[in-house]
Amino acid sequence: MAILNNMKVKQKIIFIGIAMLLFSACYYDKKDQVYPQAMTLTCDTTNITYSVTVTSILNANCTSCHGANANTLGAGIFLNTYATVKPYITSGRLVNSILQNGNASPMPKNMAKMDNCSINKIILWVNKGAINN
Repeated sequence: MAILNNMKVKQKIIFIGIAMLLFSACYYDKKDQVYPQAMTLTCDTTNITYSVTVTSILNANCTSCHGANANTLGAGIFLNTYATVKPYITSGRLVNSILQNGNASPMPKNMAKMDNCSINKIILWVNKGAINN
């Protein structure tokens, strides 16, 4: 009987040990603790200008197709000067394209959506009148 009780105790200890290992593997990390740098990055929207902010975003994401070679790659849509960008701002096509909301062709074409910070900067610039500054 003592041997049987001893085996049951060992089985319970093994079961508890396995259960502890399994439950400890189900720990949910918090994003800000695991990736603290991701939480410290912010989107600075304090001084949005066309000449610095918007052109930088367009150059990084759009003008490889909608720049000098827009007639061959960019369906004739030029986004490399304020004068050529303005009609797409006025019509809402630029914002709808970068939002990829189905109201215009999603851009950048066949690529991932622009980062939220860049999109927010363009929308903020548009909402403030899309000034050529």
